[in-house]
Amino acid sequence: MRRRPFLHTLPLIGTLGPLGPATQASPGAPGRRVLRLAFETPETALDPVQTQSDRNSNTVLAQILESPLCYDYLARPARLLPNTAEALPQMSADGRVFTVRIKPGILFSDDPAFGGRPRELVAADYVYAIKRFYDPRWNSSDLYMYESLKLPGLSELRQQAMQSRRPFDYDREVEGLRAPDRYTLRITLGVPDPRFVYLFADAVMMGAVAREVVERYGDDIGAHPVGTGAFRLRQWRRASRIVLERSPTFRRVHYEGTPADTPEARAAAAHLAGRTLPLADELVFDVAEEAQPRWLSFLDGTYHMLEVPPSFLPMAAPGGELAPYLARAGIRMQRQLRPDMSMNFFFMEDPLVGGYTPEKVALRRAVALAFDSPTYRRNLLSGFGIPAQSTVAPHTSGYDPAYKSEMSDFDPARARALLDTYGYTDRNGDGWREQPDGQPLVLRMSSLATLSDRRRNEVWKRSMDAVGLRMVFEPATWPELLKRSRAGTLMMWGYGWTAGSPDGGFFLGIAYGPNASEANDPRFALPAFDRLFERQRVLPDGPEREALMHQAKNLLVAYMPFKVLVHHERVDLVQPATRAFWRHPFMRDIWRFVDVVPGGAADG
Repeated sequence: MRRRPFLHTLPLIGTLGPLGPATQASPGAPGRRVLRLAFETPETALDPVQTQSDRNSNTVLAQILESPLCYDYLARPARLLPNTAEALPQMSADGRVFTVRIKPGILFSDDPAFGGRPRELVAADYVYAIKRFYDPRWNSSDLYMYESLKLPGLSELRQQAMQSRRPFDYDREVEGLRAPDRYTLRITLGVPDPRFVYLFADAVMMGAVAREVVERYGDDIGAHPVGTGAFRLRQWRRASRIVLERSPTFRRVHYEGTPADTPEARAAAAHLAGRTLPLADELVFDVAEEAQPRWLSFLDGTYHMLEVPPSFLPMAAPGGELAPYLARAGIRMQRQLRPDMSMNFFFMEDPLVGGYTPEKVALRRAVALAFDSPTYRRNLLSGFGIPAQSTVAPHTSGYDPAYKSEMSDFDPARARALLDTYGYTDRNGDGWREQPDGQPLVLRMSSLATLSDRRRNEVWKRSMDAVGLRMVFEPATWPELLKRSRAGTLMMWGYGWTAGSPDGGFFLGIAYGPNASEANDPRFALPAFDRLFERQRVLPDGPEREALMHQAKNLLVAYMPFKVLVHHERVDLVQPATRAFWRHPFMRDIWRFVDVVPGGAADG
């Protein structure tokens, strides 16, 4: 599950720009298949334990590191396959012990840390990689993904390191995480979790890392990712460009997958059949934070595909159909509902908006009801999104398209009535409401400084003005906002979560009390909710689990730690020279399957 900034539309500025073929090779490298892509925000760090759930950093890492499992690229619904593992994990009858056998002969990319010798992947590399999340030195924001599963012995190791102020003891064997032999990995959970198997396909949470690489680079490990994946890092200009190249030590892997059942997937399957992966020689990720430069660069052929910025959806897909001028250029369009949600949260320890007493709940509900979500979806997303009724995202367990709640309501009259009833009135006649005790009431919303966020803030400002609530905005950079959120110094902020697996339980976990300061940014702590979360987590998918998730969703609507805004519809445009691209709802390491064909006509 990955954080990402809001997706928004912007005013359409300037001309359409030229339409040209995407560049096939980088200067000075004739014949190389170079796939060029764009990120909308800068990366944080190229180290699994330091990414702070940043989507773009994790996308790059997923091309470099490898997990034991992966997703079948073209299978829908999602299906797991062995990756570095010989087979899918064996799970004990009680859902607590997972055993997987690693394939012999897999090599890490060459690095000076290996002293000029080939370095084979072994099970101990996965043990080390997971233990790093527990090491206090790294202060990982993703530790909760393991900590909540209570792997026996690991939390105790962490506590010992913290209390003694000595280095984390990586050599201490614990019951929860073992390598019984060179190629066998065994993970024991303290609580059953039938869906833990999905974590075996997450190249960030369970991507193999070599201990000698981390020890060589120390605090600078975030600039030296070394893995067994199809690509390795060649160049990194921070917040500007990341270049990956095919790893010479990557094993010979042929495409194998499920027969495809849509035109796009069938075209991809036909192109991939019998091919050796990866298909591209080089991946270039440019950071282009503003939407217009990304759009124009796609039109002039710089980028091989583009997730269309919402501001340009009316131009790219008027009426939901590919614009004729793009179709004539051979560009293809793919649409799908994203497994995501965008929200704003209230920091529950803040003296103004936090708390669980009736007047505090009423304030949060009033703010949520006052927000003009129809205008937000219409003007900022061009209608490419559906109202969110809960935190749980489409394509995941627990998502019910028939579920309806107050979460999506826009009702300023009810908002005013709530505020009046609980004493949030204008006591001094200045046009702004005060707190029930007469103290000033100023809502502080943190945001990025981008044009898209400024337009979102305008909707918030107009919405709050309409009910007499004063709101001010505090812009900062993405990394700085993440730091402030973890430190608990924000009153309100917003961003999106994108699912990394079909397990919708994550979208309840962002409100689970023990996850505070990690995924639980609002630090919501409600025992009744926590009990529901814990009960549903150990159940297999089915009606009993769905009923508990339904109750949990209702509690989040009632207490409103989040104002969930929308589930987005993703629109991808693909250049004629690009082959075999088909967006997977959860998979991050898709770029090894995508090809660039010189002189590419439209792939039909």
